Amino acid sequence: MVVTSQGSHATPLKPRSGEPGAVATTSGSPVGKQSAPRKGRRPRATRSAAARRRDLPVALLLILPVVVGFATFYAYPTLRGIYLSFTDFHVLSPPQWVGLANFRELAGDDVFWHSLLVTVYFVLLSVVFGTLISLVTAVVLDRVTKSSVLRGVILLPFLISNVIAALVWQWMLDPTLGVVNIALKNLTGHSILFFGSGGWAIPSLAAISVWKWMGYYALLIFAGLQTIPPTIYEAGRVDGASEVQMFRRLTVPLLRPILVMVVVLTVINSFQVFDIVQVTTEGGPANASNVLQMYIYRKAFRQFDFGYAATMSLALFALLITVTFTQLRLARANESDLN
Repeated sequence: MVVTSQGSHATPLKPRSGEPGAVATTSGSPVGKQSAPRKGRRPRATRSAAARRRDLPVALLLILPVVVGFATFYAYPTLRGIYLSFTDFHVLSPPQWVGLANFRELAGDDVFWHSLLVTVYFVLLSVVFGTLISLVTAVVLDRVTKSSVLRGVILLPFLISNVIAALVWQWMLDPTLGVVNIALKNLTGHSILFFGSGGWAIPSLAAISVWKWMGYYALLIFAGLQTIPPTIYEAGRVDGASEVQMFRRLTVPLLRPILVMVVVLTVINSFQVFDIVQVTTEGGPANASNVLQMYIYRKAFRQFDFGYAATMSLALFALLITVTFTQLRLARANESDLN
């Protein structure tokens, strides 16, 4: 039938073969306007693509400073360092290509392997104690107090530069005038050479690093605790679980992605430690705190062997990439028990 906009009557149409019936509408009806789009009207997606093309020059102009900075201070030095690792370069003379000679020297360098072991020891102390202290601090902030002032106080050491933190702790741990040794002498009758003893040098440096970064990592874990629904702890209390049991069976597993991120950041920062070692021990005593970054610095800026220093830097870079991806893969950092 034909439905017109002039009246309310309907005129039947002859149906096609195989169809029970059909209704035809005229262009004057609202239905006809919806079924027949205007000619020459562009689709909405086409307009969006055109708008994006118009915005492209502005977007490129805005990101240009970042691209130039990245290329100047990151990409070019990295490529230059990779090139220098295959050369013999002593600053005053042009680089001479030596191929894999620096890497063969690295494989037989006893000081390099000793520095690597010292660095690994420092990393293990920083990761274990730093993660545990940050986790306990974050849980206390979440379950005991919500004070933003306390969170700001805990973050203060992170805002201090590494050099200032190292100087402050060097004065505090001084064997003669340091407040820590004065207290130890009053309690035990003798003082400790924290930076002058081979057995205490690396633990003391690791303690400074943990104190420096603890507040930052604690706030990261505290933010992760806010994503855990309170109903999970309510269900645990209903089942009779204690606070310690809920911490072990609920909090720690649900914080796995955040904890993996904290561990990865701690490993990377610990492998790159230099400033607190330079200020406090300078790699001593007897290379007891001669971390890898310190050895690279000595080779480059004291012996001016930039080619060999670049080789050690490249080896450290490859080591960090391997350790980081292995941690992320084994710990399943992209998975969460909340899903």
